Amino acid sequence: MSNKQEVEVKIMEAANELFFRKGFKNTTMDDISKKLGMSKKTVYQYFPGKLELLEASFNLLKTRLGLKVETILQNEELTFLMKLKSMLSAIAKDLAHINPDLLADLREHVPAVWAALEDYIRTSAYLRFQRLIQDGIDQGLVSDHVDKSMVVILYASAIQNLIDPRFLAQFPREMVTSLKVNPAKIYDQAISIIFEGILTPEAREEYIKQK
Repeated sequence: MSNKQEVEVKIMEAANELFFRKGFKNTTMDDISKKLGMSKKTVYQYFPGKLELLEASFNLLKTRLGLKVETILQNEELTFLMKLKSMLSAIAKDLAHINPDLLADLREHVPAVWAALEDYIRTSAYLRFQRLIQDGIDQGLVSDHVDKSMVVILYASAIQNLIDPRFLAQFPREMVTSLKVNPAKIYDQAISIIFEGILTPEAREEYIKQK
């Protein structure tokens, strides 16, 4: 990695930390430069504006998570259930710091980034979870009556809707308040509910033990 790339990554990581904590609207380029101990002019040499920095920092997050998940899926030494557990852990670790307020902020102020995040969820679900489900079916660990495409659709729909402030606004405040957990927990719980329902009894018992 070149020195320029190292500085870009450092800026993106600092920006992500602030975006996750304060939201997009309430984070300024001044905040980012102060956190980095750089002049704002230096930051602008790498990124022309806050929106471009947000897009780049989110792309970095998605790329890193995608690589982690692909590495897990391609590891032939891991069993199906170990891959499932490892995937959940990787997703939770990388998404744990994103809060619902930031997601609402993206939806309202930067819809293009929000749309890209939704698309990533759909693509990730289709490309990666469908492959994992098929492995489970082939190994006799997922019930043979399960339609893998249906599972992927349910998973993607659940994740998208559970992090979508407009979808949640349809429900009573008390219900939504009780659901106020970060996206990592939402991913974890949604995937657990779906997968525990499709596993064979033996595989489900082993999966619960591994959790």
